[in-house]
Amino acid sequence: MSTLLTLLDALDDRPQAVHLRERTYEGLGELVVDVGCGSGRAVGELSARGVRAVGVDADPAMVEVAAARWPAGEFHVADAGALPLDDGSVTGYRADKVLHVLAEPELAVAEARRVLAPGGRAVLTGQDWDTFVIDSDDPAGTRAMVHARADGMPHPRIARRYRNLLLDAGFTDVTVEVHTLVWTDAAVLPVLANLGGAGAWLDEQATRARDDRLFVAVPIFLAAGTRAG
Repeated sequence: MSTLLTLLDALDDRPQAVHLRERTYEGLGELVVDVGCGSGRAVGELSARGVRAVGVDADPAMVEVAAARWPAGEFHVADAGALPLDDGSVTGYRADKVLHVLAEPELAVAEARRVLAPGGRAVLTGQDWDTFVIDSDDPAGTRAMVHARADGMPHPRIARRYRNLLLDAGFTDVTVEVHTLVWTDAAVLPVLANLGGAGAWLDEQATRARDDRLFVAVPIFLAAGTRAG
């Protein structure tokens, strides 16, 4: 848990990630549910803006961390497909980097529609796990590593389906954006290790970082839609 939190905190603190997070907050209204809230940063930031934010995560340990870090927030242990909220009770729904781990992401998007009031906004964001751009002396090995990591997830390519998920659930005014996170420094090495990098491959990336020749880019997809009346 501590290793995961350290990695998440390092990612969330990067200026590009801060900018993207700010973008996801736009138009969510006064009562927002953040599904897959993790350590609770989005709930804390929204609460600081005067928004009533409710964080939901399936991991009790993560919810415990979130509640300790952001005592002004409201947090619940619950499944993304069965939120502890009444029909039409929220103005905004946010799911960041969560649909790829769900067995049935369609149910989560249907649940988003249920809990949103008419005119409410749903925001889905995350990466396509097949789409990591990494400069390497071993492109074939890099490709195999990225695909192996992706294939260990229930829905690694769900981000390319965000628009269709929203449309199929009855959302209107659906939009899609792509925001690319770029690293050229050693800060990305823990991310590459988490991706599956090890041994000589990871050593090469560390050498690139030391020589200012490292390049990693990860496109993040952001889709949003309106809950029709």
